[in-house]
Amino acid sequence: KGRAEFSYCYATSDDFKGKPADTYKKAQIMKTVYHHGKGACPQGSSRDYEFSVYIPSTLGSDVSTIFAQWHGMPDRTLVQTPQGEVKTLTVDEFIELDKSTIFKKNIGHEKKVKLDKQGNPVKDKQGNPVYVAGKANGWLVEQGGYPPLAFGFSGGWFYIKANSDRRWLTDKDDRCNANVERTQIMKPVTSEYKASTIAYKMPFADFPKDCWITFRIHIDWTVYGKEAETIVKPGMLDVQMDYRDKGKKVSKHIVDNEKILIGRNDKDGYYFKFGIYRVGNSTKPVCYNLANYSER
Repeated sequence: KGRAEFSYCYATSDDFKGKPADTYKKAQIMKTVYHHGKGACPQGSSRDYEFSVYIPSTLGSDVSTIFAQWHGMPDRTLVQTPQGEVKTLTVDEFIELDKSTIFKKNIGHEKKVKLDKQGNPVKDKQGNPVYVAGKANGWLVEQGGYPPLAFGFSGGWFYIKANSDRRWLTDKDDRCNANVERTQIMKPVTSEYKASTIAYKMPFADFPKDCWITFRIHIDWTVYGKEAETIVKPGMLDVQMDYRDKGKKVSKHIVDNEKILIGRNDKDGYYFKFGIYRVGNSTKPVCYNLANYSER
């Protein structure tokens, strides 16, 4: 597998108690079950995060992995019609659209019943029809983009990367994304709507191994202008890195209250997850440890 991650944002059956019977089914279709639970940080707010990582000296310098990342919470009721109109559907309007459309990532396709070799409809174990995507039908849906913040290793570097997207409906064709090896610290790579900033990087060889490292992060998420697609207020990022070297505590203030564009112009906010997210097509085994996550 390419990834094994834990997400802090999740919902349980208790979160749907007392709600209309079809609320959970609709949330499944809209891929918003986790919006009903806990762990989301509201759009444009501030939050403190903490977690620890243990990188063994056996991990190769050619590793390409993200070990912690923050994600936006795209609203799939935000769509672009085949006529090019960007609009927000009601929940019931989206459920109706789902009857005729399958979205592969952000692109809508005709929803067709899957047929077997004899031309008969294929059904699942519950007896429901199985659907497949036909040709693109012109619909687009809000599907998200690059994580607004990521900690990882790439190209022989440890890096912290912040991304920003002020577009109300994300343009997936805009691949603005800072290259860790070539981009200078705190020099954002920009396009019309996006910015990608390497907030910090360190040669992999210098990253402490065989010890627990605790990161303490404070984020003021950028405030966006919603449909106006403006930056109302830039964000701020602060990162502390603590560990013990030969019995002595080492504290490094690696990102010092830097003004930065960080976030997404979504209605909802952000959530954290960590683990192993192996980048690219590598099949090389990756192993390290993570623990002690908290936020406030």
